[in-house]
Amino acid sequence: MIYLCRHGQTFHNREGRLQGRLESDLTPLGQAQARAMAALLDDLVPPAERAPWRLVASPLRRARHTAEAIAGRLGLTVELDERLVEIDVGEWSGRLREEVRGANPHLLGDDAWGFHAPGGETYEAMTARLGAWLSEQAAEPERRLIVVSHGVAGRLLRGAYAGLSKEETLSQDIPQDAVFRLVDGRIARIDCAPVAEPAEHA
Repeated sequence: MIYLCRHGQTFHNREGRLQGRLESDLTPLGQAQARAMAALLDDLVPPAERAPWRLVASPLRRARHTAEAIAGRLGLTVELDERLVEIDVGEWSGRLREEVRGANPHLLGDDAWGFHAPGGETYEAMTARLGAWLSEQAAEPERRLIVVSHGVAGRLLRGAYAGLSKEETLSQDIPQDAVFRLVDGRIARIDCAPVAEPAEHA
C-alpha cells in the first residue's frame, strides 16, 4: 500500500508560477494543508500498525516540509529520494503559467503542455525515473509507504502504478488537500478535513 501526498500550497502555486525544480516555501495555507494531511494519515495508519511504514519524500523544500509535518504527527523518519522530484520545466521555470500558455497558444488544450518546455524534462524520461523508483519498492501486500511528492510527479507515479495511458495519467487531478491510496492496482482519493486559509500578518 502507498499513501501518496502532494506538498501543500506554495507561494509560487498561489501566484500561478511554474515551479519545476525551483524552491518555493509553503504559504500559511500550505502549512495548514500539510497538517491536515498529517491528521488524516494519523487516522489511516493506526499507531499500533506503524512499525513497518516508511515515509519517503522529494528533497525539494516544499515536499520535505510537508513530509516533516507528517513525520512529526506519526513519529516516522523522513527519507529523501531524488527520483521523486517535480518535472524540470527548463526555461519556463519561475514564469507565470498564463504567460507561458499565452505565448504558446498551440499548446492550449494539451494536457502534456508542460513537457514542451525548452530544456525541460520529457514525459518519457520522467516516467522512467518514477517507474524505476516504484519497481524497487517492496511488493504488495508487504509494501507500506507514505510518499510526499509533487503535482506532475504524483500524476505520473499514479499512472505508472495503475498502468494508465498517457492521456489518462495526465488528466488526473492534483489536489493539495487529499491523500491517494494505491493498493491492489487501484487508486482511491481520500479528502482531508476542510482547511480555512489562515490570516497572514505583516
